[in-house]
Amino acid sequence: MRTDPLAYLGNEIEVLKEQKLFRKLRILEDEQKAHTTVDHKSVVNLSSNNYLGLTTHPKLRQKALEAIERYGVGTGSVRTIAGTMDIHMELERRLAEFKKVEKVVVFQSGFAANAGTVSAILTKEDVVISDELNHASIIDGCRLSRATIKVFPHKDVEAARRIVNDLPAGQRKLLITDGVFSMDGDLGPLPALCDLAEETGCIMMVDDAHASGVFGKNGRGTIDHFGMHGRVDIQVGTLSKAMGALGGYVAGNANLIDFLHHRARPFLFSTSHPPSVVLACMAALDVLMEEPEIIERLWENTRFFKEGLHRLGFNPGLSESPITPVIAGEGAKAMLLSDKLFERGVFAQGIAFPTVARDKARVRTIVTATHTREDLQYALDAFAAVGREIGLI
Repeated sequence: MRTDPLAYLGNEIEVLKEQKLFRKLRILEDEQKAHTTVDHKSVVNLSSNNYLGLTTHPKLRQKALEAIERYGVGTGSVRTIAGTMDIHMELERRLAEFKKVEKVVVFQSGFAANAGTVSAILTKEDVVISDELNHASIIDGCRLSRATIKVFPHKDVEAARRIVNDLPAGQRKLLITDGVFSMDGDLGPLPALCDLAEETGCIMMVDDAHASGVFGKNGRGTIDHFGMHGRVDIQVGTLSKAMGALGGYVAGNANLIDFLHHRARPFLFSTSHPPSVVLACMAALDVLMEEPEIIERLWENTRFFKEGLHRLGFNPGLSESPITPVIAGEGAKAMLLSDKLFERGVFAQGIAFPTVARDKARVRTIVTATHTREDLQYALDAFAAVGREIGLI
C-alpha cells in the first residue's frame, strides 16, 4: 500500500488541536445579513465585511438579475482575449471617475489586485518599504516580484525614512501601506508617508480595501479622507466588502493601468467578472452616490458599539474604523471567547497567529450599517457575560 506523502499535514493538524486553534468552517445558511443563520443558529453577525449591507440591497439584486437575462452567467474568456465586454469598460470608467484618477483596472479579487500589481511593476533590482502589518496579498506580491523587502515598524514613518535614506538614490523604491489595517482597524499615516514618498522619489501605494465605501466622501477611501488626491500613485480598492459584490481594482494613471493590462498575471490569466457582478458593482456605485446616509448609519453604529466595549472594560486596541478587535491575548483564549459568544447567539470569529502576533489574538468584530441598536446591545450584553465568565474583564 502506498504511503501517504501528505501524512505530515495530519501531524500539523494535531498540533493545532492541542493548542486549541483548530477551527472548522462556520456555514452561513442564509443571506449575508446583520442578523443571519450560521450552523443552524440564529446569530447577530459581527464577522462580515458587508459594511453597508449592499449584498442584499434591492438595486444590486435587480441589476444582477438584469445582467443574467441579457448577457448570461459568464464571459467565457480572459480580458485580453474575448472576455472584455462593454460593461467591464464602463465599470472601470465609472470607478476612475469615482476615485478621481485617469484610469482603473478591475481584478478578480483584492488579493489578486495587490499581488498582481506589486509583482508586475517591480523587479529584483528594486526595493519595497512596507509596513509590518500590511496585508498578506502585499507581502506575497513583494515576494513574487523578487524585489528586496524592507519592513518598518507599524506606522513608524521615521523608521521608514531611515530605511529609504540608506538606499541608493537612483534605486526604484515602492513605499506601501494599508489605508485601514484589516486586523486592528487603525488608519495608515498617509499624509506623512506621502510627504516621505515625494521627498525621496518613492512610488506611493495604498491598499484601501477596508476603506472603500467606508471613509471619505461617498466612501471614496482614505485618500479622499486625508485629502491626498494626486499624491498616491497606486490605489487598490475592493468590490467585495462595502460594495457588496466581488473583485478588486487598481486606480492610477494611464501608463500604470496600460502596463498592468500587459504584465499583471492575475489579469492576464483569469476569466473576467461575470456580467451579474459587473452590473451589481455599478449599482453599488449608484447607491454610494445617491444614499450617503447609509455610510452615516455605519458610523453611528460603530460609535455606539465601540463606546459599549470601552464601558465594559474590553481592550479594542487602536481601532479607528468599524473593524474593532477585542484583544484576548493568547490564541486559545480568543477561540474560547469566540465559541462562548456563538453559544449566546453572537458570531464573532477568533483570530490568532500567524494572522496576528502570538500575544495579540483577538475576536475581530465588524459593525455594519444594517445592524439595529437591538442587535448591537444584544451583542454587548453577550460580550459582558462571556468576558466575565472567562476572566477577560
